[in-house]
Amino acid sequence: MRSPVNISVVIPTKNEEKTVGEVIEGVKPFADEILVVDGHSTDKTRDIAKSYGVWVTLDNGKGKGDAIRLGVKEATGDVLVFIDADGSHDPRDIPKLIGPILEDQADHVGGSRMLGGSEELFGKLELFARQAGNAVITIGINWVCKVHITDSQNGFRAIRRDVALGLELQENMATIEEEMIIKTLRRGYRYVEVPTHEFRRKHGDSKINIWRDGYRFVYAWLKYLFFVK
Repeated sequence: MRSPVNISVVIPTKNEEKTVGEVIEGVKPFADEILVVDGHSTDKTRDIAKSYGVWVTLDNGKGKGDAIRLGVKEATGDVLVFIDADGSHDPRDIPKLIGPILEDQADHVGGSRMLGGSEELFGKLELFARQAGNAVITIGINWVCKVHITDSQNGFRAIRRDVALGLELQENMATIEEEMIIKTLRRGYRYVEVPTHEFRRKHGDSKINIWRDGYRFVYAWLKYLFFVK
């Protein structure tokens, strides 16, 4: 049964023509509104998304964080769910994400791959480096904010829209994931995690290059933990 609270699902995309349709179909049973925010794909991602009759727009070409901010602004639901377009997240986990918000136990809920399992974060040196970086950043958040979370980098999450707007998000790339968590905690909102499973992506590679972008994650981590509330 659909919740009396309106749920908007935001799907940031960039060159995900092989999986975006499957993701849209997967989230439909749980969404009152579906928004695809595209990062100027050069394949058929936008055309495929439009064929499903969902709201499709372009971001400003600055990265995933920019797409998420646009989704927060344009969505009309009371609760926003963010899910990646590469098929690595399981839409059937959405009720677990929104449940604590609907029960007034949380304002922001993160999916944890450490609790729910990941088929993606193992087997390659770069993936090991990403996992290690996630662990260091998560430990720092726990230490400063006096919490015990397990995954600070997963893009699969739900948040009250009014809270998301109030966070005044700034990051343009995937560093927005840790920004959202840190600002939620530092501004006194309730943050919890639930187990969500991550599948191995079916096509392509992650848009994050840890060797090129790793320092930006560290910079954002320090910035929001110690300098920007």
